[in-house]
Amino acid sequence: MMDNFEGRLASAASTIATLKAAVGQVIVGQAAVVDQVMWGLVAGGHILLEGAPGLGKTLLVRTLAQCLDLRFSRIQFTPDLMPSDVVGTNVLVMDPAQRAAGSMFALQRGPIFGQIVLADEINRATPKTQSALLEAMAEHAVTIAGTRHVLEEPFFVLATENPIEMEGTYPLPEAQLDRFLLKVLVPNPSEDEMCEVLTRTTGRGQAAPPRVLGKDGVLSLRAMCREVAIAEPVVRYAAKLVRASDPATPEAPDLVKKAIRYGAAVRGAQSLVLAAKAVALCEGRAHVSFADIAKVARPALRHRIIRSFEGEADGVTTDATIDALLAAVPTRPANVEREGARA
Repeated sequence: MMDNFEGRLASAASTIATLKAAVGQVIVGQAAVVDQVMWGLVAGGHILLEGAPGLGKTLLVRTLAQCLDLRFSRIQFTPDLMPSDVVGTNVLVMDPAQRAAGSMFALQRGPIFGQIVLADEINRATPKTQSALLEAMAEHAVTIAGTRHVLEEPFFVLATENPIEMEGTYPLPEAQLDRFLLKVLVPNPSEDEMCEVLTRTTGRGQAAPPRVLGKDGVLSLRAMCREVAIAEPVVRYAAKLVRASDPATPEAPDLVKKAIRYGAAVRGAQSLVLAAKAVALCEGRAHVSFADIAKVARPALRHRIIRSFEGEADGVTTDATIDALLAAVPTRPANVEREGARA
């Protein structure tokens, strides 16, 4: 059984590498961003992409959708967008061939019924419209006129937001942010990467990337991600990191006590473990390491930690506090370290 799982792990890692290569035919650079999007795809969690305009956030999602044989839909969020524009509504229809039967209501499905859903500039919609995504992201279902409709799996939301423009935007509430497995920051390209972008985008049109995975393949990867083993000390390390992010706990570092108002909670710890399992799967490993937890700490926790007034005034970022957590929380209990030193 173990040999079979090891073989499936190797095959899964090879498939993910092929998928990344296909995305790389269109996306220049951004290797770390592509890796984190893959973690979300494999772990079955949603991704929030934050970056300045023109960095290829939307292009990345579209390219991933082209490489996956899944139903793709896009929602362009604007201040006048209504919840029914997202989830759909019942409309009155009449069949001309059956006039005697009268009219009837039929469900007009909204773009949320896609499998890969791009929520473009999600912070431009009002909180009422943003809340239309909450049920879909948490339960993979929507309720319309009192009837619950289950969304087809795999269901994957990738949202983008622009951190620069503030006029006409509505910051995402904590309940909405908590639904995202990872928050990925999209950096500016290097000089060489920008030159490559200019070469690709100002010449002849590019061929579409190949299809790599279908519905069954994605679901298989997600099931395998849950099978990746994680030892109790590694689970405890994730729990300690999340607990230390709460300024009210004794083990919180000084920077957290000074700059943070609220730390991450249970869903943050779940995201750490799931994303770390995805990292191990992408690398063809059957076990999660302490390094995997540390690797995913920033994208998994940065949107779940709320700064205090003092932290905002001092310009302390959530990433800086996560770095302080990683430096303060040991990977092994103190008694184990003492025993090792004696030996």
